[in-house]
Amino acid sequence: MLREWDSLTEKPIIGFVGAGVMGKGMVLNLIKAGYPLHLFTRTKAKADPLIEAGAVWYDSVASLAQSSDVIITIVGYPKDVEEVYFGEAGIIENAGIGTYIIDMTTSKPALAEKIFTEAQGKGIHAMDAPVSGGDVGAKNGQLTIMVGGEEVDFQAVLPVFQAMGSNIVLQGPAGAGQHTKLSNQITIASNMVGVCEAIIYAKKAGLNPDSVLDSITAGAAGSWSLSNLAPRMIKGDYAPGFYIKHFIKDMVIALESAEEMGLDLPGLSLSLKLYKELAEKGEADSGTQALIKYFQ
Repeated sequence: MLREWDSLTEKPIIGFVGAGVMGKGMVLNLIKAGYPLHLFTRTKAKADPLIEAGAVWYDSVASLAQSSDVIITIVGYPKDVEEVYFGEAGIIENAGIGTYIIDMTTSKPALAEKIFTEAQGKGIHAMDAPVSGGDVGAKNGQLTIMVGGEEVDFQAVLPVFQAMGSNIVLQGPAGAGQHTKLSNQITIASNMVGVCEAIIYAKKAGLNPDSVLDSITAGAAGSWSLSNLAPRMIKGDYAPGFYIKHFIKDMVIALESAEEMGLDLPGLSLSLKLYKELAEKGEADSGTQALIKYFQ
């Protein structure tokens, strides 16, 4: 039976798996919104700042799943998603009937569909809801959230999404959220090459790149990457808002999905090639804006 959260005097208990660059900000915003927050991380020390903010730490995915009404996951790779959702110690086996499970990792559409089917057989409501907006969006509660799942489930947990994001769209059935996020990553991939080339060109022409940004960010060339990552490139700030290694993962998934649909995406292929070369040179844990190093 669906629980109508708005009709309850108390908010649902949120179980959260993953406290990386994105997860930390998301957890803090959920706590700020008044949600009781249960948290699992592989190492407790990583969760200490969130525990101080009010999160309750659990030492296993299974125990967290058994004690939560809504379970959110945002982990690294599809293999990590499979690990936390399936098996005797996984979320699907341990969550109660009527629980809502939301994978916000950027992962494979087919895996999202598998989670949905397995969960449905257990009386669990599953959605895929990857995000965009980087560390800044996560910190400020301004993420774009792309959702795949059932309309009734989406409406039931919409207040939870609203605590983390500002642009929240149900894109279609299970897997649709992941397909939408891959479209997002395909757009960013080619755009990042253009941003880097523009900065290098401006410098070579003897221009002040900051002044150039003042002009072009407000025109037809404007983009999130140009406004938010180009200034970091100019300053030499390569701290990760989003890791190169995770962007490579996303691009690989997108290319695989495109190939399955008979699509050739040369812009995406080029960007993946450049990022892989950077990763091989030791930049895997840098932010995606470190692509500028390829051109310097």
